[in-house]
Amino acid sequence: MTSATVTSGTVTSRSVTNRHRGEVSLVLSEERFVLRLSLQALAEIETALGAGDLQGLGERFAGGRVAARDLVALLGAAIRGGGAALADEDIARRIGAEDLPRAVEALAALFALSFSGESPARPRAP
Repeated sequence: MTSATVTSGTVTSRSVTNRHRGEVSLVLSEERFVLRLSLQALAEIETALGAGDLQGLGERFAGGRVAARDLVALLGAAIRGGGAALADEDIARRIGAEDLPRAVEALAALFALSFSGESPARPRAP
């Protein structure tokens, strides 16, 4: 699958997602971003959220409570993992209250896809 490139100022992101690579798309401020949990993105998230490891991240979110700064850190790392050069502050400015449900849904799909152990091409049998 080939991907197109969208450039807006200093932002560069691929506009086509590849679910085989664990990618999910999200539209913010009328611009589509590819979200991906690369190893670098996971390391950024661990550092930003003060989790010592991946298990610590899971424990942190197990209670279901997420702060706005957590969402910004998660989205920032995932957007950069998807190839866009965008700082957390820029992402925070692009997200309005109306975008939150879509952003949370995209992050949930990203983590489910990345850590489910299933191939996106082969859904689990019922």
